[in-house]
Amino acid sequence: MTLTEMIQSHYGRLSKGQQKVAKYFLEQPREFVVHSAKEIGEMIGLSETTVIRFCYAIGLSGYSELQKTVRDQIIYEKSSLSHYYSSKRELADGPRFFEQMMEKDRQLIQETIVRINEEDFNKAVDRLVPAEKVYICGLRSSFSAANWFAFSLGIVRENVHLIRRDTDDILSAVSGMNADSVFVAISFHRYMKETFHIAEMAKRKGAAIIGVTDSPLAPLRNVADILLPLHSTEMSTLDMTPALISFINAIVAGVTIKDKKGFEKRKEEYDQIHSDELFFN
Repeated sequence: MTLTEMIQSHYGRLSKGQQKVAKYFLEQPREFVVHSAKEIGEMIGLSETTVIRFCYAIGLSGYSELQKTVRDQIIYEKSSLSHYYSSKRELADGPRFFEQMMEKDRQLIQETIVRINEEDFNKAVDRLVPAEKVYICGLRSSFSAANWFAFSLGIVRENVHLIRRDTDDILSAVSGMNADSVFVAISFHRYMKETFHIAEMAKRKGAAIIGVTDSPLAPLRNVADILLPLHSTEMSTLDMTPALISFINAIVAGVTIKDKKGFEKRKEEYDQIHSDELFFN
């Protein structure tokens, strides 16, 4: 039985206060993950006790189980390969499949633009510019974006390191972090625990944590100093890649503009390389 079904089946036996909690939950389930029972009570004009008793009344062990169930059943259930396939199958019978796909990408990038918090974006850029070292990590579906970010950011500034689980000694990499370091974690559903644990270690070393993820409810919210959610938990991670790369490109551009002196120094270093020995002209 889903959480929604549980609430509906118990609704008639709930007190008036608990019914008020139930109605709010059915309208805004995500709020219950990012807010405490006390905060939810304040938002709807009830006590923390009423919110907790609501959890007991529908058969849960408490508010923590309610939050976990929301994450498992409501937030993450639509993020799957099944959704990815079905959304593409709808377009397959039409002409110029590639054009339709690229138009979908354009629409998603546009939707992502309006959801990004400009203040948090600027804070992330301001953290990256003066950082002594920048470490970037993304695993599985997030690895390609992390790799591209590390390469691109490494062109415009020094000391950018991509943490690779397959070749790097994670403990050795984390040991080099300090209060002048920034750790960027890229983590999309299904969220790799290892990315989160590395972020925790980096935070203990004093590094600033920037989380790039798909939802304000993602696990990184518990460790990130700056969380940059792109709001995509209702679709496949594969669908989010164009918007993710575009967003990362904006961060690299922001660092370039913000740190003109550093960029000019980096440009001089590249100009001194004998490009004819490395590339075909």
